[in-house]
Amino acid sequence: MAAAMLTTLVAIFILWPADSTTLPVPVPMPVPEESATTATTTPAHSPDTKPDMAELLPEPSKQAVELKPVPARIENWVEYPVKSGDNLTTLFKRAGLGPRDVYRISQAVSGSDALQRLRPGQTLAFLIEDGLLRKLRHAQDQLNSTLLELTDSGYQIRKLERTPEPRTLYAAGTITRSLFLDAADAGLSNRTIMQLAEIFGWDIDFALDIREGDHFRVLYEQDYLDGEAIDQSRILAAEFINQGKTFAAVRFTDSEGNSQYFAPDGRSMRKAFLRSPVDFSRISSRFKPERFHPVLGKKRPHRGVDYAAATGTPIKAAGDGKIIWRGTKGGYGRTVILQHGSNITTLYAHMSRYQKGLSNGSRVKQGQIIGYVGASGLATGPHLHYEFRVNEVHKNPLTVALPAADPIAERERPAFQAESQRLLSALSQHANTQLALSEGSGQ
Repeated sequence: MAAAMLTTLVAIFILWPADSTTLPVPVPMPVPEESATTATTTPAHSPDTKPDMAELLPEPSKQAVELKPVPARIENWVEYPVKSGDNLTTLFKRAGLGPRDVYRISQAVSGSDALQRLRPGQTLAFLIEDGLLRKLRHAQDQLNSTLLELTDSGYQIRKLERTPEPRTLYAAGTITRSLFLDAADAGLSNRTIMQLAEIFGWDIDFALDIREGDHFRVLYEQDYLDGEAIDQSRILAAEFINQGKTFAAVRFTDSEGNSQYFAPDGRSMRKAFLRSPVDFSRISSRFKPERFHPVLGKKRPHRGVDYAAATGTPIKAAGDGKIIWRGTKGGYGRTVILQHGSNITTLYAHMSRYQKGLSNGSRVKQGQIIGYVGASGLATGPHLHYEFRVNEVHKNPLTVALPAADPIAERERPAFQAESQRLLSALSQHANTQLALSEGSGQ
């Protein structure tokens, strides 16, 4: 039968004129009786019996066919970093979009906090197709972003959050050069080093008190994203040995979710005053009842501490207080004086400029920037002159006893003691493990 069909088709094409411009109309072929019988006598399948699909398919379909995966659609995002002075208009212009696009997005985010705070270091990413803004992504940081996506009903806003993976790590080191250099060599990031200085900053003046041979060890949580460490960490427990004196601190989160650092006995690490109002600067002059003044050329009392630092270094309020003087004060140059409670004042002199937005009567918080290091007044170079007075009597800022914040609440003490014991035990175990490894390697 197959041979007969093939002979008929060949005959049609051979007999068709060679110069014809139209294709022949196919001639209906008679259905052979055996084929008709096969088509009409296919056995029926009961509902309980599934047919063999291979029997029902034409012959070529019985062969395996390789299905190639359909490639995923590639979205061509274009990303721009937010620079100082940027706004939606400047960023959209950079992306090739115009005022109409800015207006549409502004209307879409109206009433929400999306795109309200564009800051340097953030990014704005655009997905533009055929001149139309399909998607806009504002990355506030590595973990948080906002996505605007064009739909049939307009732009829809979604907040996206990524959850990092916390890993508990340990680091230890001995001071041979400086806290920053030696802690960095031990594997601590700049952020974690600053946390360490902040935790012990009420007891240790890191600009003055650090000595060669001081030792530190730190148990901390480091956040990771896609296997890479990000600039986010939390110190869980730490110990700092300074000039033979040991300071220890543990992080405790109370029943209300507030996290603070306490000494193992429950005393708060926080004090009413910072020991140093500047970060990691070398000291140029200690507290002295009398000294030879480098400008006036004669002996003159020096009732404060001088911190030599580069012009423009931020100066922080040593404690919560109120500004009672902000202006030029003789040889002190540009000066700020803070009143703390009823009997304590602190003085900050030789500033290059004041912090904007502050004036006489302004309230400030501990650690808030109040001005910047300079050399105004009688000064031979840029530095901060800092004084601490109790009942108008000068005290040595480096040794004066500082009142502490409230200790751990009694209702929280059982939970604190358990957490403190756990963290300090982990700190010691890591230290012993590192020591064993060091001795085993012969170091």
